[in-house]
Amino acid sequence: MIYTIQPPRNIEGTVGLPASKSISNRVLILNALSKSPYPLANLSDSDDTKVLQKALASNVSDFDIGAAGTSMRFLTAYLSQLNGNWTLTGTERMKNRPVKILVEALREIGGEIAYIDKEGFPPLHIQGKNLEGGSIQLDGSVSSQYISALMMIAPCLEQGLCIRLTGNIVSKPYIKMTLRLMQIFGIETFWDGENIRIAPQNYRPLPFRVENDWSAASYWYEMVLLFGTAKIELIGLANNSLQGDAKISEIYENFGIKTEFHPGKIVLSNCAAITTLTTIRDTLLYDFTNEPDIAQTLAVSCCLSDIPFRFTGLQSLRIKETDRILALQTELKKLGYVVKAGNAEMEWVGERCKPDSEPLIFTYEDHRMAMAFAPVCLKTGKIRIKDPQVVSKSYPGFWDELKKAGFSIIEN
Repeated sequence: MIYTIQPPRNIEGTVGLPASKSISNRVLILNALSKSPYPLANLSDSDDTKVLQKALASNVSDFDIGAAGTSMRFLTAYLSQLNGNWTLTGTERMKNRPVKILVEALREIGGEIAYIDKEGFPPLHIQGKNLEGGSIQLDGSVSSQYISALMMIAPCLEQGLCIRLTGNIVSKPYIKMTLRLMQIFGIETFWDGENIRIAPQNYRPLPFRVENDWSAASYWYEMVLLFGTAKIELIGLANNSLQGDAKISEIYENFGIKTEFHPGKIVLSNCAAITTLTTIRDTLLYDFTNEPDIAQTLAVSCCLSDIPFRFTGLQSLRIKETDRILALQTELKKLGYVVKAGNAEMEWVGERCKPDSEPLIFTYEDHRMAMAFAPVCLKTGKIRIKDPQVVSKSYPGFWDELKKAGFSIIEN
């Protein structure tokens, strides 16, 4: 399937956002660990959350979680401490996403996990049982989801858990989010520099409402920037968010995008963007160690706004739904932008090449590729997106919201 997307005459009005997938997936695990009878309100309707919700509510022992990386990691830890025999598998891409660091950590605290196929990768066989816990050392430079998965089961371990983090810790806001949610569910936690300590204790059951998703908001920031003059409302966001990606409001201030906070919503406008952009033609430098999920949005925003950039802290992008750095290089080249990259960094110094006459953006089974490139039509007049349905992974209503905002979407 291919969508051809054309821009509206104006961008203004109210936009619906999905609930936070990151918060939803964490509270589903915490809700299960607390054996809570209370409902969870405003859960994400993303594929990832639905898969996890279904797995936790089912009576089966074999789970196919598709492309849901968070579900794979959280369930690996959760099932390791739950009595029973379990298997976890997923898509072909999932079978090539590493999980060895988490498996080795769980084995250190008594977990029994075997690789069914390839060493270090799913599918997994898990013999769930009561785990001892204790002290482990973990490389924090690969994925914060490993750390979050272990932290959430820590109170249920016989000795609790002490995690000593090594390396350059990525996505710290996601670790903080997990700890804060655990505290809301009644758990005392201690994070002192490189060490996280969680003693054995009981989760407190409680009702919980999930806030809306700042990562999803990033695409609307991009649209407000690229359109030129726009004003939109985004519902369900606040400036005291648990989400690290709320940083997007500060980042886009560099482009002249104004964020006004109101009860239950924010309002975006770019009345000053044209004059501000003329003053920031120097290279935009940013370390995405704490906010890797919005790197694609910023890369496309900068190229289409003719703003050179150098981004660092991108190491986790290599092991996401696709190699996001390589995917960005490939697709931006179709638009005429030559982006250079290393293992954990990416830069565009203004180098151009001849763009494709009718660029077709591939999404690589990655929801964020589709959503980061859709706003390109605001500069080019139209853009074609291949396999646009991938947005269901985190923002199922994305295309409907674009239509409501006046975009034309033609299915080919």
